[in-house]
Amino acid sequence: MDLSKFNRDELTLLGSGAGTMVTLHFASQLVSQHFYYWKNAKEQRAIVFVALMAPVYAMHAFVGVLDVKGSTPILMLLDLVRDGYEALVIAKFLELLYFYLNISNDKVPDEIKGREINHTFPMTLFQPRTTLLNHQTLKLLEYWTWQFVVLRPICSFLTIGLKLLGMYPSWVSWTFTIILSISVYVAMYSLLVFYHVFAKELEPHKPLAKFLCVTGVVFFCFWQGVVLDILVKTGVLKSHNFWLDVEHVQEAIQNVMIIVEMVVFSVIQQYAFHVQPYTGNVQTMLEKGKKNE
Repeated sequence: MDLSKFNRDELTLLGSGAGTMVTLHFASQLVSQHFYYWKNAKEQRAIVFVALMAPVYAMHAFVGVLDVKGSTPILMLLDLVRDGYEALVIAKFLELLYFYLNISNDKVPDEIKGREINHTFPMTLFQPRTTLLNHQTLKLLEYWTWQFVVLRPICSFLTIGLKLLGMYPSWVSWTFTIILSISVYVAMYSLLVFYHVFAKELEPHKPLAKFLCVTGVVFFCFWQGVVLDILVKTGVLKSHNFWLDVEHVQEAIQNVMIIVEMVVFSVIQQYAFHVQPYTGNVQTMLEKGKKNE
């Protein structure tokens, strides 16, 4: 194939399509492996939800690249689907951590009760610098995560509704951005605290790679969008295309970056959520699954 025959827009489209296909390949491969070795339904169901996040993001971004000035209602609907799915993934990931730790929401095991949680600024404005792990503090970390799960789809739904009604001035946009920025920070902070508190117990499950996949896809993509939005508002990012305004240029850049990033994350997921732990002795895995029920 002679790439010199294609212009920049066509090359961008071809590259985006190739990246999306690679992401779909790796994700479908990982999901099919887990279905083949379906030994622990509760854990693997959560893993499947997480593994499908990269292709959901990639396909959403590819539609944006494919039809950058397309039907606004359709693109808004796709935004709502993606945002709702990412909220679901955060909930499923937290659920997966509880399965790994075999912790009930109602009781913290005695061997880990009283473990220190060291908060950092700005959370120390609302919490003591050092607290002890117990039922209340564990539930607090859970609530900090779940507030994003609830707020993300609600804000997306309200944004779409206000845009369709023509009631979405700049100050409303920035209000939602600030609300979601705080929500994202609190959720990411709570997951990181959860990781540090239970690092020893989570060590056999490759926790760092798993946290990187989930927090990287959801939170990094969000902050990336915020940075691009600031660059547009401050005039740093401008349009030099006669048929695209700066907002569409911003969306195109964001979508292409997401597609590239999803290829990377889909590869990392092969390691982070490898099927190997579920390919061993069937009876052992079934006994482990019963303990989690």
